[in-house]
Amino acid sequence: MRLKNKVAIVTGGSRGIGFETVRTFLREGAAVILTGSREETVQKAVNALQAEFPHSKIEGIWPNLGNFSEVKTAFDRVLENYGRIDILVNNAGISESTPFENYTEELFDKVMELNVKGLYNCARAVTDAMTAQGSGVILNTSSMVSIYAQSAGMAYPTSKFAVNGMTRALARELGPKGIRVNAVAPGITETDMMKAVPKEVIAPLIARIPLGRLGQPEDIANAFLFLASDEASYISGVVLQVDGLATT
Repeated sequence: MRLKNKVAIVTGGSRGIGFETVRTFLREGAAVILTGSREETVQKAVNALQAEFPHSKIEGIWPNLGNFSEVKTAFDRVLENYGRIDILVNNAGISESTPFENYTEELFDKVMELNVKGLYNCARAVTDAMTAQGSGVILNTSSMVSIYAQSAGMAYPTSKFAVNGMTRALARELGPKGIRVNAVAPGITETDMMKAVPKEVIAPLIARIPLGRLGQPEDIANAFLFLASDEASYISGVVLQVDGLATT
């Protein structure tokens, strides 16, 4: 098992790509703490995972990721309980597609608060522990829109450009401390939300993907697994595209 005896925190782990990443990490031997925005959704996810992996260590927390004090308190409690934090997956985020002429300051701030400040808060909250250990892995969820942008909803690609920049900057700064920092940039992925989109809308999207299909949550989770494992011990500062070579 590639993550045996590792302790991982996965934000946005109660559904979609985050949930599949938690499942994959548990299967590979890690103890996993997942975060979500609401206690009830977190507990529902934890209960499902405990039923599937009855002998694994899995628990949930729900700090406000936009509040550094809450994040630090929650993550310090993980450190007290487990003795170390080996992996952080910054997966929590929101997307949106409001036309620019309808944008408000509040909407822009909402996207940046979670997608950028939340990532900063979580990374900052684990860095001291990882530095003391002399090792650690921080993984960030970027997006294909950080490369191709999108036709509306400018705050989302802006936030993901920032994720890429933070990933590369932290990789340089934290590398001497033994901490690797990478990002995964998913393409269009078949989560529950995407399954509700009509087939006539999905078909043109698939037609633009050379591999001829949408991504699956496990495709993204497997990329996180590789980057979290010792197999990627000489990889840092990378934004790994997992998009079937999407073009838009």
